[in-house]
Amino acid sequence: MGQLIYTGIGSLDGFIADADGHFDWSAPDEAVHAFINDRDRDVVLELYGRRLYEVMKIWETYGAGPAAAGPERIYGEQWRGRDKVVYSTTLPTVETSRTRLERDFAPDTVRRLVDETDGTVTIGGADLAARAVRAGIVDRLEYYVNPVIIGAGTPWLPACLKLGLRLVDEHRFASGVVFLHYEVDRGW
Repeated sequence: MGQLIYTGIGSLDGFIADADGHFDWSAPDEAVHAFINDRDRDVVLELYGRRLYEVMKIWETYGAGPAAAGPERIYGEQWRGRDKVVYSTTLPTVETSRTRLERDFAPDTVRRLVDETDGTVTIGGADLAARAVRAGIVDRLEYYVNPVIIGAGTPWLPACLKLGLRLVDEHRFASGVVFLHYEVDRGW
């Protein structure tokens, strides 16, 4: 039985992109990237919204060259080695290997998919993940908090969400990034 994890990298005030759609301020340094790689070793399937997929598809070739840094090379290998599902009503086709396109996000169907998966499933993209969190099918939340406040942009979590959480793990990096790992408290 798999677990569905929503992971984000964002600002202290809860945004994953600024008001102009930029997120360069959240690029992980080598230590954070290596930590992410280690945490993602058990991921066997990734669920993406269209916009996040369009950002992430660079990994189809990025990090594959001989000059690639260790964490980037490892992440690229991991990304290319996983199955991916992109949920979009507007994307005409997917351009990466091991990737399929779905037009409809049905929470019950996604939960069955996760339950039938032997390993970790991640979900990403603020809009898609918001639907999953609101539907109650997300098991864990992981957030990499960057030491910046950007004031506005794309929120990591949907507005007016009420959700009980249990802190499971945390890790602090020299860069000031803090990793927070929560399990959803279904009895809350």
